[in-house]
Amino acid sequence: MPHKIMLAALVVLSLPLANHPAVAQDPQQPRQSKRPNVLLLLVDDLKPALGCYGDPLAKTPNIDRLARRSMRFDVACASQAVCAPSRFALMLGAHPTTTGLYHLSSRLRERLPEAVTLPQYFARFGYRTESLGKVFHVGHGNEGDPASFQVPHFGDLVIEYRDSTAVAQGTTREAALFSNQRLNDIRSLPRGRAWEDPQVEDQAYADGRVAAEAVLRLQAAATRRNTDGTPFFMAVGFARPHLPFSAPRKYWDLHEPAAFPQPFPPAAPDGAPAVAGKRGGEIANYEPIPENGVPTAEQSQTLIHGYYASVSYMDAQVGRILDELHRLQLEDSTIVLLWGDHGFHLGDHAFWTKHTNYEQACRIPLLIAAAGKVQPDTATSQPAGSVDVFPTLVELAGLPPASPPQGLDGLSLCEVLRDPRRRIRDHTLHVYPKAKLGRAVRTERYRLVEWRGESEVGDDVEYELYDYQIDPAETRNHAAEQPGVLQRLRELLAAYPEPRPTGVQPGKTSKNQPKFRGVK
Repeated sequence: MPHKIMLAALVVLSLPLANHPAVAQDPQQPRQSKRPNVLLLLVDDLKPALGCYGDPLAKTPNIDRLARRSMRFDVACASQAVCAPSRFALMLGAHPTTTGLYHLSSRLRERLPEAVTLPQYFARFGYRTESLGKVFHVGHGNEGDPASFQVPHFGDLVIEYRDSTAVAQGTTREAALFSNQRLNDIRSLPRGRAWEDPQVEDQAYADGRVAAEAVLRLQAAATRRNTDGTPFFMAVGFARPHLPFSAPRKYWDLHEPAAFPQPFPPAAPDGAPAVAGKRGGEIANYEPIPENGVPTAEQSQTLIHGYYASVSYMDAQVGRILDELHRLQLEDSTIVLLWGDHGFHLGDHAFWTKHTNYEQACRIPLLIAAAGKVQPDTATSQPAGSVDVFPTLVELAGLPPASPPQGLDGLSLCEVLRDPRRRIRDHTLHVYPKAKLGRAVRTERYRLVEWRGESEVGDDVEYELYDYQIDPAETRNHAAEQPGVLQRLRELLAAYPEPRPTGVQPGKTSKNQPKFRGVK
């Protein structure tokens, strides 16, 4: 049966929170303050395919400009390489292994009814909190978290086309692809194309519309700041480079197709356990990719071209927001953080999209700019995770340390922001659940992945070890070759609490998470 695509429309409205106990303003905190604004730029499926990360194929002048005002984290990882769990980890400051929120269909308030999210915490201290675009994941039965923001969410599409031939015959694009109604049955949609490149303006697609609305919101925020001193916490989410690679033709034309090489390495790592790999999945939902999920060489090159064109399109929308921030003279009073929710396989290991524990799926861009509090135009190899964003922003904004009901797995990165040579821990944790649960630690040099079923011990547990100093492309599993490193990294994993299985109510996070074990 043909695979189907899903229309992900972000249209959930937030409800007023004046009486919500988690976000009631602290009466000791005046609304008029000199607290910095916070602008989160959240990008779907963005790996470090950026000029500022040294990618020679990238055309990203606006994010590169932001990087010159920022500290760049070179060893940052998603907590899990799939949209919903990754975004929950960011907003909760807690790993999926702590919360049990592992899946696209996971519902935050059913599992953690008293949780306090990052924007809710800022609202306690007089911040106006609002969201635009893809912030929480909405769809697959997951409603995101409407309670997190005070202002009704400005939602838009993720999957969208402007060329009617991109949709299978018999379904109109208006009915199937431009409706702002969430579809609960993905089988009601046809397979759409994996890419399109029409001659249209930027606002023909969602990211352009989200950027235009963000500009208006910044203008209103500047007026409020000048009248009553209210700071803003604004999360702006971009859909591209999520599939389909729908972007205006001018962004495709920035790139020379022949410059994109065929994927490398062409196969899974030697000695990797079968559970670690993937085939088909999301990529097979799109025409003209064969339903076995294995593109031809020509299709592979077009997919890679489409990914980079989509990144360039998204970068231009980021530029519109940064330009307005500058025009409004808000740069020095606004913390800006750019984050990718997870990486993306572009045929490496013969994998496409995300949903693994490998480097291309897990490594993310993380840029933090804050005038006077961050050394600009610097980079660090401090391992960092999405869960670290919550405590870092709290400290940067000068708020009291947070202790939310769900607990915090993250650590503040502010010491590192002041001095990129400092280290607050020697690793970061991430996870992916498959037939077994794959827990992983990433240090500056290594990644260890432990694949273990709920009842497995001893020889039933499988390990992967990758050494990015001698084998940056992950061509083979080094677990048998480096037993000493394997053991030290296993000790890091063993120091964490037992992971929460899906369906079990989580409790408090351990406050004794490991920081240093002397492993680079």
